[in-house]
Amino acid sequence: MSDRRVSWSRREFVRGLSLAGTAGLLGLGADSVAAEPPPETTKITMVQIPGICPAPQYLVQELLKAEGWTDVQYVQTAGSVAVGEALKAGRVDITMHFVGSLVAHVDAGDPVVHLAGIHVGCLELFGTDRVRAVRDLKGKTVAVPDVGPTAGQYVFISSLLKYVGLDPRTDVNWAVHLPAEGRRLLAEGKVDAYLGWPPEPQELKAKKIGRVLVNTAVDRPWAQYFCCFLAGHWEFVRKHPVATKRVLRAFLKATDICAREPDRVAQFLVDKGYTPNLEYAMAALRNDIPYKWREYDPQDTVRFYALRMHEAGMIKSSPQRIIAQGTDWRFLNELKRELKG
Repeated sequence: MSDRRVSWSRREFVRGLSLAGTAGLLGLGADSVAAEPPPETTKITMVQIPGICPAPQYLVQELLKAEGWTDVQYVQTAGSVAVGEALKAGRVDITMHFVGSLVAHVDAGDPVVHLAGIHVGCLELFGTDRVRAVRDLKGKTVAVPDVGPTAGQYVFISSLLKYVGLDPRTDVNWAVHLPAEGRRLLAEGKVDAYLGWPPEPQELKAKKIGRVLVNTAVDRPWAQYFCCFLAGHWEFVRKHPVATKRVLRAFLKATDICAREPDRVAQFLVDKGYTPNLEYAMAALRNDIPYKWREYDPQDTVRFYALRMHEAGMIKSSPQRIIAQGTDWRFLNELKRELKG
């Protein structure tokens, strides 16, 4: 890999949009955006979490200014449970989050709503030499940061186990450890499996720790469905429909930047301190996180995960009820027509 830096300053970031073809990348011109009603609010709060997958959530800050925002704030959280709790409580207005955790919040009656799928892939399940396939996890120990229906890693692994005929409640042993400790235990063979998202899979592969059992960027059926969604608090969406559409437009543009400029986005994330290793960030953005929001059906994704979670006993609601109560595709459908790419 070349050592030449590809960093973006604040001004270079905006100017750099032209490198990817501003007209095609950003969809609407400035006149079209200006012709819309102004957003009902110029303040928005989102979640700040370390990592690579949420790259659009950090790129979007500059794009929101073009949509009329003057106050963009981030709340720091740690882990998927904390992200969902912040959204549920209204401490954040809109955030990217794992679909399974969002489904669990809708099932619980929490005021969260799916707005759009952002990317597929990113999650990879690693096992030791004792585990050749997912079915081999029966009777084995799996490390996760949290357990429960809103804990992202636990939800995904449980869904995966149920899909291959295992019962996540009885057929595996769950060991709760912080991510760094979980990876260490996997390397030492003291746990049998660990699920990571970027940059964790890139680190594990670079250090030759474990074997990849499932890569959701390429392995079906998981590669056919979104992993991370953009979700909002119901009250924000209800009160601010114009603002919601403008936020979503900015997110979709930022997602396109991630797809078209992976190396520059990787450098941006490292420069801003969202992830420490440029090589891992480039590998993830180039190969392991397909930012293809136009190519997959978000409602199919919600239905798929809700069905898996219902089968695993993690939620009580049917997929139809989850879709009816916890999705709003109005803004996405409008923007699909506007943002041709």
